[in-house]
Amino acid sequence: MPTNVNRWQARLDELRAAHHVPGASLAVLVDGRIHELASGVLHRGTGVEATTDSVFLSGSIAKVYTATLVMQLADSGALDLDAPVVDVLPEFATPDPEATKTITPRQLLSHTGGVTNDFTYDAGRGDDCLARYVQAARNVPLDCPPGTAISYGSLGYNVLGRVIEVLTGQTWDQALKDRIFTPLGLDHSMTLPEEALRFRAAMSHLGESGQDPEPAPDWDLMPRSAGPYGRVISSAADMVRFAQMHLNGGDGVLSADAVAAMQRREVDVPDKWTVSADGWGLGWTLYDWDGIPGYGHDGAAIGQYAYLRVVPHAGVAVVLLTNGGGARQLYAELFRELLGELAGVRMPAPFLPAAEPPAIDLAPLLGTYRREGVVITVTRQDDGRAHMRYEFVDGMKDLSPPLEMTLEPVTETVFAASGAGPSFSEDYMPVVFSTLTNGTECVYVGMRATPKTALRD
Repeated sequence: MPTNVNRWQARLDELRAAHHVPGASLAVLVDGRIHELASGVLHRGTGVEATTDSVFLSGSIAKVYTATLVMQLADSGALDLDAPVVDVLPEFATPDPEATKTITPRQLLSHTGGVTNDFTYDAGRGDDCLARYVQAARNVPLDCPPGTAISYGSLGYNVLGRVIEVLTGQTWDQALKDRIFTPLGLDHSMTLPEEALRFRAAMSHLGESGQDPEPAPDWDLMPRSAGPYGRVISSAADMVRFAQMHLNGGDGVLSADAVAAMQRREVDVPDKWTVSADGWGLGWTLYDWDGIPGYGHDGAAIGQYAYLRVVPHAGVAVVLLTNGGGARQLYAELFRELLGELAGVRMPAPFLPAAEPPAIDLAPLLGTYRREGVVITVTRQDDGRAHMRYEFVDGMKDLSPPLEMTLEPVTETVFAASGAGPSFSEDYMPVVFSTLTNGTECVYVGMRATPKTALRD
């Protein structure tokens, strides 16, 4: 890598500009050394330059930090991953009393607890925000019965954040600082906006695909209660150091057994494309690159996008932090080249419709699918192709007008839908039909399982 730093800097500059990403920071761990690069600007309005010590919002990569705290508590014997959450947190509840009694920390860590993703609740700025969030979540329906499928669930990570608070006697923010940031020397990692003001902080940018985005109306549009599932603020190098701790077997922060457990596959993923996932461990997204195992996570924070990949056999970790634009396309091209050269990894090609679409029977797939906040209706168009209407309802009803998409078949159960935007998919969004272990049919959009509620002619 040292001899290639200039070449990778040029490639980062080139791809960042091509995909309309205002600013990016890249950190690469190889041969035990961390190399840092930056490109572009932190804020298109002010022109402040992106530097290697700049900090970015990392979105859902925060889940891996929360999972690490949970595993510390399991290490110490303070938490049993397979005992019901209500044993530690009696106030935790769902509208299904029987399901509530069975949901475990292990299920929440691996997204198999059935809890939903799209419950964003502003519980205020106080230290009680997670307690208030968990109380408000009692009335939020499950996506599916616990243990029947993986369904990406941020709500579960806030429940875990509250478990951490109860068992440590600290806020989630302070526990993260005392138990991970400080021991690892992560002095460019934090959770609160007022802490980020000490550093060069990236501004979120929003806009249409294929154009230079504009600064967002606010630096961070998420409430404080999003912390355990969505707000760790970090430099790229600090995030690589966090990954390096996992590569090193825990470095005294975690036991080697806990590190291994986090990387052990808990569940396979029917949707292998939305976040490049083949399976899920305890916190980590798991990848299988033609037989080469890896782990990592993606993050999105309303205008900032982050990508972390680790290849254990090569001792390689790569972090890319961005502040808008076609970030996913930048990640896909850059990481294919970097991981190929440094770790012999061949990442999958972009998700696309089949060159020769298979002939399939649409009838079993047609119907209405529903989960909290979303109704999905799959019908047959006049030309015989499948059509999907993705409608926001309940508390999400004002988020966006309904999305209308034609589904192009890739296999009998996997379809490609256009119009999702390059930060969430490489041109085409995967729509995957599957069946829960209890026999209920469902459709995956954005890694969320939405069960079928009605058939349709």
